Amino acid sequence: MDLRTALRAISSTAGGGFFLYVGIMHFTDTAWFEPIVPPILGSARFWVLASGVVEVAVGIGLIFPKTRKRAGYASAVLLTLLYPANLYMWIYDVELGDGASLSPTGHVIRLILQIGGILLSLWIAEFFDEYVGSINQ
Repeated sequence: MDLRTALRAISSTAGGGFFLYVGIMHFTDTAWFEPIVPPILGSARFWVLASGVVEVAVGIGLIFPKTRKRAGYASAVLLTLLYPANLYMWIYDVELGDGASLSPTGHVIRLILQIGGILLSLWIAEFFDEYVGSINQ
């Protein structure tokens, strides 16, 4: 196994563990996540549970090598689709279920981490290898 493959395996497993943990939290503490669901979407509990299902599925997919590439793409899409909730939280200074809220700096850091997570997900999916390879042909 070369270094790139090993780093992908480690990143995928860590990312998968993170998604599994957060996904399970969506079922065990729905009230914590519900405040950041934009009201325009309707039932916050539905969206918290639905996103929890997807996060658990993506997490499992990232852990297993056979599904890692697809799960990398899925996690990039998921992180992109979930960001509006973070943006809503930022714009309206929404507190989480435990009363905690992020400072403006905290929201900027969260945005940077979200972008980093999307890029890491695409790297896990080998998007950049394929994209650079198609340019070189």
